Amino acid sequence: MKPRDAVRLAGRSLLGHRLRSALTIVGIVIGISTVIMFASFGLSVQTDVIGEFEETAASEIVIVTGDIGLDSDGGFGDGPPPGDVDSFALPAVTTHDLEQVERIDGVESVIPRGSIPATSVEHDNETLVQDVVATSPAAFSEDDFESGGPFEQGESGSVVLSETSAEAFETNITAGDTVVVDYGDEREEFTVAGVVTEARGGLGAFGPLSPEVYVPTDPYYRTYGESVESPTLGVDQAAYRQVTVVAEADRVTETSETVGVYFDEESDAGQVLDDGVTVQSAADLVDGVEAVLEDIIQLVAGIGVLALLVGAFGIANIMLVSVTERTKEIGIMKANGARNREVMGLFLAESVLLGLAGAVIGIPTGLAVGFGASVYADVGFTIPYGWIVVATAMGVATGIVSGLYPAWRAARVDPIDALRYE
Repeated sequence: MKPRDAVRLAGRSLLGHRLRSALTIVGIVIGISTVIMFASFGLSVQTDVIGEFEETAASEIVIVTGDIGLDSDGGFGDGPPPGDVDSFALPAVTTHDLEQVERIDGVESVIPRGSIPATSVEHDNETLVQDVVATSPAAFSEDDFESGGPFEQGESGSVVLSETSAEAFETNITAGDTVVVDYGDEREEFTVAGVVTEARGGLGAFGPLSPEVYVPTDPYYRTYGESVESPTLGVDQAAYRQVTVVAEADRVTETSETVGVYFDEESDAGQVLDDGVTVQSAADLVDGVEAVLEDIIQLVAGIGVLALLVGAFGIANIMLVSVTERTKEIGIMKANGARNREVMGLFLAESVLLGLAGAVIGIPTGLAVGFGASVYADVGFTIPYGWIVVATAMGVATGIVSGLYPAWRAARVDPIDALRYE
């Protein structure tokens, strides 16, 4: 019997029992569509999260005082999670350190970040408690400004507001407006240079900026910020708990290693702190997040595999029933010269067709549901081509494995006994 004839006869047999075949295929469809649905949605979320992170932090190297590096699972080691840096880091990265890091080959800019002890921010007779952060103009990109632009380093009386900070006031603030910062014992009036939607230099921040008011480190952090004696120069200098280094896009890993060596061997911060300094590139953070999301995808896809296992038992069951029903037919085939392997191939073809049909229906069904979930979650849809190949192979393999025993049993039917069977 030619393989083509075996497939044709197998298809005719399945069509002769449409309802039973359809119900068996449904079990395979549920399993495969579940795998594809979770894989496509999970991959879409992964691509969206990693893409957003890389857009703003692909070239960033985060420097934080203390040992809070990521572990192999993408978590924050033995240290505390990202959040309020002041709660776990110490002022130690001096102005001397910043100047030395700026000279490292591959460094585009250095963005220090420090808190200013202000009690409130006032605008148009409305007073709100907001964080005042000292940073450099390199923290802002021109494309991220809703209005206005950055301040200049060394400029007094000029601030940049985060979008959430500006919108927190009843009268939305735009460039050119004035705000008053209350330091507790004195007040200072500032002109808003710009309103920004994103700012570099935050530690592990996802989502929109918190209500923050940005001032230049010179002169404000030097005046109101923290300081420490530089072991190298022997004088008091402004000291930061967190610094972000922006490296050349194609030299992030190399630059991160050089920066790490500097802080381990030469920096003021390394001499001031017992725990040293954590130097972590955004590439490491992305790898950690990606690994966690991949684990989640594999976990939820396993649910579909369990459903597929149920479908496999369904195929095995219908094939065993088919062998019993067609015992006399098998006897006639053998009496006309059909060999055991041809009988076995016929029944195996039926089970493979069932598994393949489940894959053909289950894959587009899973993609459709995954697309709907991606639209609902407002993330870009990504087609999991690898998982589609895996799901197709799983459908065929399910048919083969679940049909092996029934096919083997059919091949072993004695033709004499089969012809007597009623």
